[in-house]
Amino acid sequence: MFEYTSRYYSLETANFITTEGREIAYKRRRFLPQVQGQTILAEVTIAEGDRLDLISARLLGDPEQFWHLCDINNAMHPDELTTPSGRVLGVALPQGKGASPAAALPQV
Repeated sequence: MFEYTSRYYSLETANFITTEGREIAYKRRRFLPQVQGQTILAEVTIAEGDRLDLISARLLGDPEQFWHLCDINNAMHPDELTTPSGRVLGVALPQGKGASPAAALPQV
């Protein structure tokens, strides 16, 4: 249903059966993960006009992985992270990635 890189990939798939007997598959609700124990590897200061997808592309190598930045910064809505400018975001190695932390992130 979802690519392995999606934030929804590991969520349990459940089924709902309508009164007409139709079965509808859906993913269970995703909650923000607990970030305790994750090491912040870098910090980035938000500049005017910054976009989370571009920051994610630069730091994580994939614009669709912006949700990792949301998770580590405890944000439900991505727009919260780019306003106001001057805000400092923590960046952590996405969980499950096998790269060494030193090689995983460029210098910012």
